This record gives sequence, C-alpha cells and structure tokens, in this order.
Amino acid sequence: MATPEELYQRYVYAGAMTRDAEAVAALFTDDGVYEAPLVPPGHPFPRRLAGRDEIRRGLSEYYRRPQPTTGPVDVERTRYVLHRPEPGVLIAEVDTVLVDHDPISLVQIFRVRDGLVASLRDYFDPAVV
Repeated sequence: MATPEELYQRYVYAGAMTRDAEAVAALFTDDGVYEAPLVPPGHPFPRRLAGRDEIRRGLSEYYRRPQPTTGPVDVERTRYVLHRPEPGVLIAEVDTVLVDHDPISLVQIFRVRDGLVASLRDYFDPAVV
C-alpha cells in the first residue's frame, strides 16, 4: 500500500509530468473526487470530477488540448513541502518553476483511504493551465 507521500509523487508524475489521465485516475478510489475550487465555470479545466471513470474521462479531454506555452518544468528549481496534519491527510505546498516563466504556487489537499486518493482539492491559478 502506497504512503501518502508516494501517492503524491505518483500523482505529480502522472499528471503534471506525463499528462496520463489513466494513470491519474488509477490513483483514486472508485468513488474518489477531484476538485479545483478556483476554476471558474466554463473554464476548459474541469472544476469537479467524481468517480474514477469521470476523473479519467475529464482529464483525458483536458490533456488532449494543446499545452500552455509556459514552457517545461524546471525540476531542479521546483520545490514542494508536504505536511501530514493527521492520518490520511496530506497537504502539498508547491512552487513550480517553469523555464522562462514566473514560478507558479499552489496548494493541494489529499485525503487518502486504503492507499488511494479519496479526495483531492487542488488550489491553483486557473489562468496558468
């Protein structure tokens, strides 16, 4: 069973690095929920996806869109801090540095059940996706 930290690293690789909707969805429980509360209605990035199938479908649709022209991630300069305020909860504070772009800061709150993501609330500036 994956630790919350391992789950987080798999999530980053599957989502931000490889844009693999199938791999992201596989990290969630069958009834898992992905929410991006700062995304306004009508934005191409999904605001809420409930269930592994909907997460797979919604992210697949988004990942098929052309990528933003913000440049690749500068892995060497990108930083994150993980907090474990209580069992089953992981909070990630992330400062992503893109080549030729200002850093992008975000916060993600993961609730983990049985080694899978039961819910993820992803707080980021929708203007950068």
